[in-house]
Amino acid sequence: MKIKEITDYLESLAPLSSQESYDNCGLIVGNSNTDFKKALISLDCIEATVDEAIEHNCNLIIAHHPIVFSGIKKLNGSSYIERTVIKAIKNDIAIYAIHTNLDNYQYGVNDEIAVRLGLKNVRILSPKKNVLTKLVCFVPHSSKDIVLDSMFSAGAGKIGNYEQCSFQTEGKGSFLPNEKANPVEGEIGELSIVKEFRIEVLVSDHVLPKVVEAMKQSHPYEEVAYEMYAIQNENQYEGSGMIGELETVMDTMEFLAFVKEKFKCGSIRYTKIINHSVKKVAFCGGAGSFLLNNAKKQQADIYISGDFKYHEFFDAENDIIIADIGHFESEQFTSNRIERILTEKFAKFAVRLTEVNTNPINYF
Repeated sequence: MKIKEITDYLESLAPLSSQESYDNCGLIVGNSNTDFKKALISLDCIEATVDEAIEHNCNLIIAHHPIVFSGIKKLNGSSYIERTVIKAIKNDIAIYAIHTNLDNYQYGVNDEIAVRLGLKNVRILSPKKNVLTKLVCFVPHSSKDIVLDSMFSAGAGKIGNYEQCSFQTEGKGSFLPNEKANPVEGEIGELSIVKEFRIEVLVSDHVLPKVVEAMKQSHPYEEVAYEMYAIQNENQYEGSGMIGELETVMDTMEFLAFVKEKFKCGSIRYTKIINHSVKKVAFCGGAGSFLLNNAKKQQADIYISGDFKYHEFFDAENDIIIADIGHFESEQFTSNRIERILTEKFAKFAVRLTEVNTNPINYF
């Protein structure tokens, strides 16, 4: 198996196009056509992570956080970033990052948090907009099912837990082939009117080129008539953060103690306890202060995330409880989720979860 087979599968779930503009996901170091031996999965990739990969004969490190966020102008080992990259290259170890694209994936970082908190009725806290397209094409009756199946196989027609979703209307199409045409139906120079179906499918933008190509390849006509409409609707299955409900109401301080134990927190920084019980919980792995207003608008009792600055705690304004459990703490189990995703797909996938604690923060 090539490294490319692994990264292609990860990107089929969490496409690079869904990463945030500031991010640097994908294969950072290495050649995707290299034969795969064994993977090491970690939240971060630092020198100690590469040392661990060398020790255990891993030639692929899959990290949540990219070791390189911005451009590197020199590689002389003057920073931990440069030293990590140099050591990986010297030892033929590929480094792959799956960061905000996994954050935005419905079954990624935040779904792992939801499972560990035991939440139900979980949904995306801030769904993405402008990431869907309605694709319309016109197909003769005899080829309708062939074209539809081809589009579905390429990723069209998926809406949440439903697949092969489409809308079809029957009508008549007309065309007049000129002398340069090679029509499947009709005669050159003669107007043809044929029974056709108008097919409409919803497509995520990251698979749109693949779906359009599949449609063209399976369509019988020399010139395929199709239309694309940008959809402004929110995609309820892609976006930042999540919100859900506890099975039963919990005392607020008992819930904070539960969270501290589950996520092995050195401490939890929290705002004023404005309500003494918790039912609806909003959360975001990593640095999530940007979603606080979303949590408030959806009337969450508490918002769990990391990296809140001092003045940002005031933004709770007695409308919600903010619980900052730490960046590392909130995302530490992302490695487990990546491992599960890959081992469910590749039965004999050789993988190791890191034993290196990459948290740069200590608690006294």
